[in-house]
Amino acid sequence: MISDYFTLAVRNLRKRKLRTWLTMLGIFISIATIFLLISLSLGLQNAVKAQFETLGTDKFFILPKTGFLGLPGSVGGDILTEKDIQTISKIRGIKDYTYVAITNAKVEFSGETKYFMVIGLPLDHTQIYTETNAWKAEEGTMFKAGDEGSVLLGNLFKTGNVFQKPVRAGNKITINGKDFKVRSIATPIGNPSDDTSIIMTLDDFRTLFNISERVDEIVVQVTSGETVKDVADRTEKKLRQSKGQTEKTQDFSISTPEELLGSFQTILNILTGFLGGIAAISLLVGGVGIANTMYTSVLERTREIGVMKAIGAKNKNILLIFLIESGLLGLVGAAIGVGLGYGAGKIIESIAANALGTNLLQIATPWYLIFGCLMFGFLIGAVSGTLPARRASKIKVVDALRYE
Repeated sequence: MISDYFTLAVRNLRKRKLRTWLTMLGIFISIATIFLLISLSLGLQNAVKAQFETLGTDKFFILPKTGFLGLPGSVGGDILTEKDIQTISKIRGIKDYTYVAITNAKVEFSGETKYFMVIGLPLDHTQIYTETNAWKAEEGTMFKAGDEGSVLLGNLFKTGNVFQKPVRAGNKITINGKDFKVRSIATPIGNPSDDTSIIMTLDDFRTLFNISERVDEIVVQVTSGETVKDVADRTEKKLRQSKGQTEKTQDFSISTPEELLGSFQTILNILTGFLGGIAAISLLVGGVGIANTMYTSVLERTREIGVMKAIGAKNKNILLIFLIESGLLGLVGAAIGVGLGYGAGKIIESIAANALGTNLLQIATPWYLIFGCLMFGFLIGAVSGTLPARRASKIKVVDALRYE
């Protein structure tokens, strides 16, 4: 019996092809938008989780509250210094640490001049930083003792048209007027900021930019058996004592990977919810379109309804026919919307990878997202068709047969 209802519903929709497509337009646009937003959000969360997994669960980060990346002298005073590094090195529970100084610099190559982020890294503490940021040499070799006067470049210097001519290991580039040999080109990290970075030894950095003590980021590795939070709290307390600060006046912050990931996911959820709300308005419009189509269908088929009732159809039969018909409008619209959303997501992935040089923008399509969108579309259609279906079921046989 139910299969007969579906057959009748499909036949009625096929009779009115243009109206059916116009009715589904609002549904599949809104479902495509919702599918795209959620799949991008899930994909971005997965990509970020993968990035944080490379950091490891045994590390935390110390940063100045005022930030960095300014030109030399643009940050008032030294927020973190090498004196703080000495304090950290003596704290119980710390296995190893590394630190960097960061600024922006003028970079010249093959007659072109551009500006990029330059990182100074101490050669006696390179392993944690390269592990944490997934730095590996694609061309040339990684830094080792005695490598002053050379630099490591992010992958986009070679592959991303940063300069008209690609930079290769063994070339020379000029940074703030001084020549450096390119020791290695790194493998792709996945985001433009890292993939256009330049790493040099900390001694070269301090000499070149005349920055004697400033430290812009510290990465700390915790001893096995210790909890990251306990060691991070201990480090925060020791640093405050060393710098003569209180909780209110401290000029640095400490973050664990879990805290950073939690903050990022909160921002993503808020953004997805906001954009999803906008898409829901489109879905509401689509639902109104289905209701309007079903009301029109009831009027057009009043005599047909009367005939069905005259030969024994009950109110519930008429109600089911129209509910299934409106539900199918929503379901087919949702299926098209899922396909459109998937296609749009793949296009965004391609643009992000080729034009922006990042693999963070990618879609995730778990089965529950696809199933949920399809069922959501069906329910929207069925709910939108409820009132027209009730009206159809309550039409009196005599009035329906007289209707012209």
